[in-house]
Parts: sequence; C-alpha cells; structure tokens
Amino acid sequence: MRSPRYLFFLAASIGLVVTACGGAGPSAPQAQVGAARVALVEQSAAPGKSEAAKPALPPMQPKLVPPGPALAPLSYDAKGRRDPFVPLIVAREKAGLEVSSVKLVGIIDGSHLLALVEAPDGLGYIVKPGDVLGNGQVTDVAPSSITFAVRGRPGQADNSLTLRLSKD
Repeated sequence: MRSPRYLFFLAASIGLVVTACGGAGPSAPQAQVGAARVALVEQSAAPGKSEAAKPALPPMQPKLVPPGPALAPLSYDAKGRRDPFVPLIVAREKAGLEVSSVKLVGIIDGSHLLALVEAPDGLGYIVKPGDVLGNGQVTDVAPSSITFAVRGRPGQADNSLTLRLSKD
C-alpha cells in the first residue's frame, strides 16, 4: 500500500502533465498541417500520376544584400612614436644598420640552425636563412658561420659577407 503523500504527488504530477499538454489532442493548426501531410503522401503514392502533375516548389534564391557605403581609409598618427605596424628589423634598416658592423655571437642548434648576432648598440638578434637584417639577407647558417647577401649602395654591386665565430 502506498502512502497518502506518494499518491498526492503522483496525482499532482499527472495533472500537471495533462494541463501542460493541452488535455485533448492536437490544436487546430497542428491538425491542419497533419491533414495536409497526409494528402500530399496520398497524392504522391497514387499510381498513374506523372512527375509533371506533382506540385513544384519554387527554387530557393539567396537573399541578396546591397553593398553598403565604402569605408574611409584608415591612417595611423604616430605622434613621435615608433609605428607598431612596421617590423622592428625594417625599422632598424631605416636607422642604417650595416651587416658588416654586426658580430656573430653564437649558433643555436635545434631542428634547424639559428644564429645569434649582436649589433653595435648591444641589441641581439636571432636570425635564420631568409631573414633580413639591416642591409643584408641571411642566406646560410652553418655550425660556425653565417652568410649574408648584402645589397650594394646605388652604383655598387651586391656581394656576400660571411661572419665566423671567434675562437676565444
């Protein structure tokens, strides 16, 4: 035998479920949709009807949105500060860093070789083949040396510069 408290909660739960579901059957719009589906299924299942007799759905067209007005070009006002959108190496090039004035400090051996070079002002750079430093581009990093392709000044030819580790 169940307790009266259990029976009360069971009756209340059933009452809530019946109330939430609407009590009796589907509402009128749901019944109409259901009847329309049944009619479509019966029409498509009817023998002897051709494909042309089926109602054709209109083709779906993407909604075209007209383009908005053109945006004004943005500009950056540095106000005496370094432009954060210019790479540091390019900024160094503008300051006139000469590859011939840098010193090879070390070679970093990992999955590929990297070189640690030091500029005359004490700043260090870690470079790999393809990097640009001042007026030169790193072409090769060897276990004890680094090679740059140096751009010549106007009227001069390009040349190559190899820096070697000192054996101190």
